[in-house]
Amino acid sequence: MAESATVSTPFLWEGTDRKGAKVKGKSLASNEAAVRTELRRQGVVPTRIRKQRPKLFSGSQKITTGDIAIFSRQLATMLAAGIPLVQSFEIVGNGHENAAMQKLILSIKADVEGGSSLAEAIAKHPLYFDDLFVNLVEAGEQAGALETLLDKIATYKEKTEAIKKKIKKALTYPAAVLVVAFVVTTILLIFVIPAFEDLFKGFGADLPSFTRMVIDLSVFVRTQGYILALMIGAGIFAFFYFKKRSRAMRQFLDKTTLKVPVIGPIMQKASIARYARTLSTMFAAGVPLVEALESVAGATGNIVYENGVLEMRDEVATGQRLQQAMENTELFPNMVIQMIAVGEESGSLDEMSAKVADFYEEDVDNAVDNLSSLLEPMIMAILGVLVGGLVVAMYLPIFKMGSVI
Repeated sequence: MAESATVSTPFLWEGTDRKGAKVKGKSLASNEAAVRTELRRQGVVPTRIRKQRPKLFSGSQKITTGDIAIFSRQLATMLAAGIPLVQSFEIVGNGHENAAMQKLILSIKADVEGGSSLAEAIAKHPLYFDDLFVNLVEAGEQAGALETLLDKIATYKEKTEAIKKKIKKALTYPAAVLVVAFVVTTILLIFVIPAFEDLFKGFGADLPSFTRMVIDLSVFVRTQGYILALMIGAGIFAFFYFKKRSRAMRQFLDKTTLKVPVIGPIMQKASIARYARTLSTMFAAGVPLVEALESVAGATGNIVYENGVLEMRDEVATGQRLQQAMENTELFPNMVIQMIAVGEESGSLDEMSAKVADFYEEDVDNAVDNLSSLLEPMIMAILGVLVGGLVVAMYLPIFKMGSVI
C-alpha cells in the first residue's frame, strides 16, 4: 500500500471483463505488473497495457483550489449514487488529467484501504485540505452522513471559488490594460520619440515645453531606464515576498484595502459572504459554535475579519451570545447582526447564515459587474491620455511651424 501512495505513472489498458465484454480504462501504478494484478483483482483479463504518454502543452500540474472543489463534488456525487468510497476514489482519480491530482487522490485511496478514516487520510495533506474540510468530513463520518456533508463541502467550495474568481476577474482586467498601456508607452519613448527628436533638430527653433518634456523623458528612459526597471522589479519582488511572509504587512494591506473607495466595500461584502457561508456549513454539520468559529476565522480571506472572528470565538466561549460578539467587533452591518440574532433565537442559525451568504454573494456579483462597467471608460481615458499625450507632444512643433508659415 505504501508504494501505491507514492507512484503516479498512468497506464492505459484494454481487456475483457467477467462477462467477456471488452473494457478499457486508465490506472496509476508503479509498473505494468501492478496494473495486471489490480485488473485481475477486479475480474478484468488485460489484453493490452501501455504507459500513457504525457500530452504536449498540458499546462501546469499544480493542484488548485478549483481542483479540490471539483474533487469534492465528484466524490459527493459518487457516494450519493451508492458507489463505495474506495471505488469512488479509483474512478475520480483515473478521470483527472492533472498528474499531481491523480497522485493525491491515489494516496488518499491507499490510506483508506489501509484502514484510515477519510478524515485521517486527507488530514495528511494540509496544503490542500484545511481544518474546515477535515472537520466536516470527520463530522460526516461520525454521523453516518458522509455523502451529505461532502455535498455541503462541495457547495461551499464552489460558492467561495465563484466569489474569488469574480473579484480576480474585476481586478485582472484593469491591471492587464494598464500593463499594456505601460508597455506601449515605453515602446513609444524608446523607438518612436527619438525619430521625432532627430527631425526637430533641423527646425532650428525652440520646441514647446510639453514636447521638450516628453523628449527629456525619452532620453531618461533610454539612458537610465534600466535602473528604473530594476528598482520597479525589486519593489514588486519585495512587496510579494514580505506580503507572503509577514502577517503584519498582510494585516496592514487588508485593513487599507477595506478603506479604499469602491474596492473596499466589495472586499468587505466578500468577507462577510465567506464568513456566513462557512458558519452555515459548519453549524449544519453539527460542529459546536466555538469550534466552528475557529475554522470560520481562517475562511474569511481578510486578516481584519479573521482577528475579529477569533475575538468573537473567545467571547462566545465565555458565554456571550454570537449576536453581541458580532456587534462588539464593529465589522458587520446591522442587517447581518439582526439576521444572526433571529437565527439564534429560532434555533436555525445555519439557515439564517445561509440566507446572509446568498444575499452577500449576489451583492458581490452585482458590485463587481458595476465596478467593471465603471472601470472600462476610466481605463480608456487613461490610455487616451498616455498615448494621445505623446502623439500630441510630437506634433505640436509641426502645428506651430505650420501656423507660422
